[in-house]
Amino acid sequence: MGSFCLLRSRCLPRQVGLPLVMHRQYSLDISAQLLRTQGYVNGQWINAPSTFPVLDPATGEEIAKVADCGPAEAKLAVDAAYKAFYSWKQHTAKERSVLLRKWYDLLTLNKEDLAKLITFECGKPMKESLGEIAYAAGFLEWFSEEARRVYGDVVPSAAKDRKILLLKQPVGVASIITPWNFPSAMITRKVGAALAAGCTVVVKPAEDTPLSALALAELASQAGIPAGVFNVVPCSREKTPSVGMVLCTDPLVGKVSFTGSTATGKILLKHAADTIKRVSMELGGHAPFIVFDSADVDKAVAGAMNSKFRNSGQTCVCSNRFLVQSKIHDRFIEKLGKAMDAELRLGHGSDPNTTQGPLINVRASEKVEHQVMDAVSRGAKVLRGGKRLDGSFHQPTLMVDVTTDMLCTREETFGPLLPVIRFSTEEEALAIANASHVGLAGYFFSQDVSQIWRVAENLEVGMVGVNEGLLSTPEASFGGVKQSGLGREGSKYGIEEYLDVKYMCFGGLTP
Repeated sequence: MGSFCLLRSRCLPRQVGLPLVMHRQYSLDISAQLLRTQGYVNGQWINAPSTFPVLDPATGEEIAKVADCGPAEAKLAVDAAYKAFYSWKQHTAKERSVLLRKWYDLLTLNKEDLAKLITFECGKPMKESLGEIAYAAGFLEWFSEEARRVYGDVVPSAAKDRKILLLKQPVGVASIITPWNFPSAMITRKVGAALAAGCTVVVKPAEDTPLSALALAELASQAGIPAGVFNVVPCSREKTPSVGMVLCTDPLVGKVSFTGSTATGKILLKHAADTIKRVSMELGGHAPFIVFDSADVDKAVAGAMNSKFRNSGQTCVCSNRFLVQSKIHDRFIEKLGKAMDAELRLGHGSDPNTTQGPLINVRASEKVEHQVMDAVSRGAKVLRGGKRLDGSFHQPTLMVDVTTDMLCTREETFGPLLPVIRFSTEEEALAIANASHVGLAGYFFSQDVSQIWRVAENLEVGMVGVNEGLLSTPEASFGGVKQSGLGREGSKYGIEEYLDVKYMCFGGLTP
């Protein structure tokens, strides 16, 4: 089997607080079969009239040119998915299960190459990229099992001459629009459920990270997923609105599933409303991370490091506002600062010493810089980091004396900024934590059992981590409240998002 190798040299920051120190070469060396650059429609690799570049966010250098699909290619994909739906839904649950399991096996077999793609197009350290592939594969494994557990109901009837049955059937073609921060897992979390239910899909990956989606398409083909069941239409930022319009308004589409910002989600909801489509929306977060006086400080520090600095702070469930109770505040800050010094290393994700890669682009780094400058101008103190570095890198930053009027406590950061607010009472912490129009995830550390129940029930979020900074898993439901979205992904509830309930009244029976 052939391989694709890309070499590059670039000056990179290596450590928190240090300037650029070295030149190195970084090589993307993967199977040529997995480096796909065309669209994937109806089981065929297709070209588009133009291409767009995919860049390594660590260096700004081009990795590949990818087909820039437009509305015409999106319509072809929808038509192919619609045609394939009528045969795919006739597959037995076991047949769909077997194919999903084969796809899972191929992801696991090719985990190294798939992880390299994530590292080079998304910027994650390889250890995190390998973790994402395991996570992504886990959804295919989970939904391969759930495919055989789509149960309807037989309901007792009030009339003796009839039977009441509730059947579950696939909704049809699902448009899947995914973000760049988990370019493999956000696809499999949606597509695994959709295919298990009997739906077909058209995937529009983020313009920053299309290569992971196209590699998944190659493996889907190898697994024997029939033509038209899984389609991918990559496109540039410029063509995203027109492609999104097709995927959200075409009458042949029965379902739209989107992960991304709340602002974009609102636009897609408006588009989908014209044809009354089923929608799932996993939107923005602004997670609170509360440390109460009774907390185990070492566990809280470890939880904060995991929750904040995974993927350089670029996850929708990253903690964004850190609330620390007065008595434990100084001890927590001291230990957290030491942990940051000891554990965080900036660099290219392919370097085994790197724990913090770049942000996805310069705009993301500028946003973090702006929040830091705003906080400092309002009285916050920077204890670690605080500076933008070359390109899209930003130092992991720890700030104290933060107040609720600062930008970093009012809008999602999506970067390695850890702002700490000191509080006195549980009621005060809950009021601050819940003072947001979004509610995806929340975290808190406490050893008081009564407090754990009170706070878990009163946090206005869809997911709560209690004495734990990492909570995502295929077995549990994923989703938020307020303006953080609609519906749930993963768990036994994830497949329900792709099913309609049909009531069948079987009458005229002889009692």
